[in-house]
Amino acid sequence: MFAAETGAWCTGREARPSDRRKWVKIEADSVMASINSNASGICLEEFIKLMEKKKAAQLYQNEIRQIFTAFDRQYRGFLTLEDFKKAFKQVAPKLSERIVLEAFREVDQDSDGHVSFKDFEYAMNYGKKEA
Repeated sequence: MFAAETGAWCTGREARPSDRRKWVKIEADSVMASINSNASGICLEEFIKLMEKKKAAQLYQNEIRQIFTAFDRQYRGFLTLEDFKKAFKQVAPKLSERIVLEAFREVDQDSDGHVSFKDFEYAMNYGKKEA
């Protein structure tokens, strides 16, 4: 929903040649450390697939930060119910206030009336790892 608005990278996009070269040079040790320690190596195409997944995850995290920042118009580092109402009024004006309130309560994990970035990030990732 927000990908087009934030300019996020589509996960289905092919890696650019410059990205491929960078990943081979910079990320090789990191990826090699994450594979089976008994393996003597990894083929380049498998390495590229792993890097594409890693890059997509990083970009998704950046997208979450951008969305949170867009909601946090007063730069307080947390969101209030009023912030939610204003944001939802812009992106989904026909949603009832009851639904917005339920969404806020669901995201406000500690029920303190403030949604921290950590709470927001958790809510955005909920169900993503299961898919």
